[in-house]
Amino acid sequence: MTRPHGRADEADQAGVRRLVLLRHAKSAWPDGVADRDRPLAPRGRRDAPAAGRWLRDAGRVPDLAICSTARRARETWELAAAALSTAAPPVSYEPRLYATTAPALIDVVRETPAALGTLLLIGHNPGMQELTLRLARDAVGDALERAAAKFPTAAVAVLTWHGTWSELAPGAARLVRFAVPRGPKP
Repeated sequence: MTRPHGRADEADQAGVRRLVLLRHAKSAWPDGVADRDRPLAPRGRRDAPAAGRWLRDAGRVPDLAICSTARRARETWELAAAALSTAAPPVSYEPRLYATTAPALIDVVRETPAALGTLLLIGHNPGMQELTLRLARDAVGDALERAAAKFPTAAVAVLTWHGTWSELAPGAARLVRFAVPRGPKP
């Protein structure tokens, strides 16, 4: 069976779920702006659409996106979604994704409707990296080592496992892809 958003893969099998984690793109640090209100930097504005193209080209377009309410995360999603070249999936803006821990992120993921096969979280570090490392029991190639060494802005981790969203637990997933899409330099 082929997914409507991308190519067939392991997550298309019955009972397999796919969690895609996207760290927000590079943000600016303007004086007098609260952390939650920081916008994307020029590099972030280039990299966020590259992340969307990567999701599209890799067949990782989600059924649902859950995004941090921080401005830099929202801007990352808006630019990535515009680059999907398909109708963007529904998005939910979730304050619990801002400045949180891996266990709190797992709680958010466990609330995902059972009918969905692929979920995208757009959030922040160290939470995105910690969640990847906590969930992955193994990985394809050197993906786990690369994610552990550094989880840069606009990085994408793709984890799969057999079971339901509510059953997601530490060590239950496999890290099948880790990528750091970059936009063209000016």
